[in-house]
Amino acid sequence: MKMTKRTRMIFCIFCAIVLTLSFATTAFADDDPIAVVNNLSDFIFGFIRAIGIILLGFGILQLGLSLKSHDPSQRANGMLTIAGGIVITFTKEILSLIS
Repeated sequence: MKMTKRTRMIFCIFCAIVLTLSFATTAFADDDPIAVVNNLSDFIFGFIRAIGIILLGFGILQLGLSLKSHDPSQRANGMLTIAGGIVITFTKEILSLIS
């Protein structure tokens, strides 16, 4: 089906409006402001943990590939990535131990 430029533009605008309205949610304010800050903190630390797990997996992949190709520099990079992934994954626990 061939669409003209005008039809394609109208279709794109319609899709944008539908997507905007379908993802709109109402945000209700909570009575306790500390609970809101704690929820935000939990969300941010969960996001940081996900990034750490991704780095940990990438480091394990790098280490496995370096063992296969006998590349010492890639092995060192893999070990450093694994160490960084572990530190990033357990950031919340490390900060709670420090304070």
